[in-house]
Amino acid sequence: MFIPPSEMILNADNSIYHLKLKPGEIATKIITVGDQERVSLVAKHLDSIEVEQQSREFRTVTGRIGSQRLTIISTGIGTDNIDIVFNELDALVNVDFGTRTVKPKHTALDFIRIGTSGAIAEAVPLDSIVISKSAIGYDGLLHFYAADHVRNKGLEEAATAAQACYAVDADESLYKRFIKLGQGGITITATGFYGPQARQLRLKPGIDILKHYSNARYDNTPFTNLEMETAGIYGLAKLLGHRTISLNAILANRVTNEFSNQPKETIEKLIRESLDLIVGQ
Repeated sequence: MFIPPSEMILNADNSIYHLKLKPGEIATKIITVGDQERVSLVAKHLDSIEVEQQSREFRTVTGRIGSQRLTIISTGIGTDNIDIVFNELDALVNVDFGTRTVKPKHTALDFIRIGTSGAIAEAVPLDSIVISKSAIGYDGLLHFYAADHVRNKGLEEAATAAQACYAVDADESLYKRFIKLGQGGITITATGFYGPQARQLRLKPGIDILKHYSNARYDNTPFTNLEMETAGIYGLAKLLGHRTISLNAILANRVTNEFSNQPKETIEKLIRESLDLIVGQ
């Protein structure tokens, strides 16, 4: 299948349109973070750096820790950016840019999201780590893809908020590897930070998502946290044939109305412990 220039846009230097990366410039193990400043927090642990690129909110560093090659990339906030990042990263390894055709041999990538999140259960303490066993998306991204075969229909039916949603599970092998960092749970991916997560400044939320999910469980797994990317990451990764896991540093508890006094230390701890598992595997 030939991919036209309007569908896969390349820059004059043959780099992919938004990320401005070329084939060969990313590793098969990729750490995603939301904040581009967090790329530096991870990259400082690298022994060497091969590639550094900045385009819009997408900052990329590829380098090595020992013999392990890693790419760190910022996605910005929300699943709209996840749609760009995951499709373009996949194209870098699975599309021949010269012929504009899909390569006959598929390359699978491992994605590890290191992100921040807010707890929706009293039993999830500040500064703890939640590993997303599954994610429920209220953002709508996966509804634009033929994705029925990767969705967890049982979890979707158990979702009680008054909106259409989709649900996708983590990669089982990565979940088993990273669960030692904290507790497992079901993550809710919202389409915004304020109203969609039932935060109220001057506007009253129309749907109280906390009321639906706080301290609830599905199939003996608790609903643990709210954030803005995980469901999109899980959905696109499965559709594209990649493996992914989302690691969430809990900086707020929405039930107790608390916020961490040491967010930087919590994020740094998660980065160190995640890298130990990635490099040591």
